[in-house]
Amino acid sequence: MTAINLESKMPNDISIEVRNMTFELEKVLATDWADNDPFLTAVFNAMSISFPSGERNFIESVRAYEDRIKDPKLASDVKAFYQQEATHSREHRKYNTLLCQQRGYDLASLERVYLSRLESSKKNPRVTPRINLASTVSIEHFTAILGESILEGRLLKSMPRAVAELWQWHALEELEHKSVAFDVYNQIGGSYKMRAAVMRIAMLTLFKDMLSVVVKMLRHDKQLWKWKTFRSFSKFLFSKGGFIRSHIPAYKAFFQEDFHPSEIDNQSLLKSWQEKLQPAVTAV
Repeated sequence: MTAINLESKMPNDISIEVRNMTFELEKVLATDWADNDPFLTAVFNAMSISFPSGERNFIESVRAYEDRIKDPKLASDVKAFYQQEATHSREHRKYNTLLCQQRGYDLASLERVYLSRLESSKKNPRVTPRINLASTVSIEHFTAILGESILEGRLLKSMPRAVAELWQWHALEELEHKSVAFDVYNQIGGSYKMRAAVMRIAMLTLFKDMLSVVVKMLRHDKQLWKWKTFRSFSKFLFSKGGFIRSHIPAYKAFFQEDFHPSEIDNQSLLKSWQEKLQPAVTAV
């Protein structure tokens, strides 16, 4: 039997800071703000649509086991995790409302793609609270490696300052709390077998749902069947520096039985961005 780890494994010098940020996006979201590319813009906008409902579910999945957390540091980190995720949800609700107002999207139709998935899971008796937490662990790993790519400038080369600050702030905080749900899962005795199985399912369903929202947006914008869109899609996913190839090592690491998120060392990147964004936090 594997021993249950009752302590947080997050490095002691990593702090989870709750930042009360706000962003001026009114003049930005009507444009193809991501590298002046309709496809890339739709990808990130589709991610934003997923965040309010997804992050609420993340909080609920951890809160279900809050009374079983014995380590004081982890308990403190969980509270900060809740606050960060709640602020992300608030700012992305604003983002999503503005986006749909300015581009003419049907917000309810776009959100329904993600909400239907969550509602279906909640009605499925086989999706236990432990499986829901394992799903959070999986998607938190995905958002952490995505966040690292955003902060390193590997996914987007050019974007207006206001929207850049939002995505950089969100990416930074995903790196700060990347171990929290994982440590809670370990503390309640979550198994490797379940974690690995749920990761495969979570990634398939997430990408399926996100692609569905991207298609809705591109169809509305009359960009779906353009050669430029197909070329951008292929480059983003399959090129040498594209999303799939550049993230395979971090994705595969998750399937090591003794894996922990802190093993992916991005502390220097994290600390540099904490310093870069501090003036914006102070201004707010």
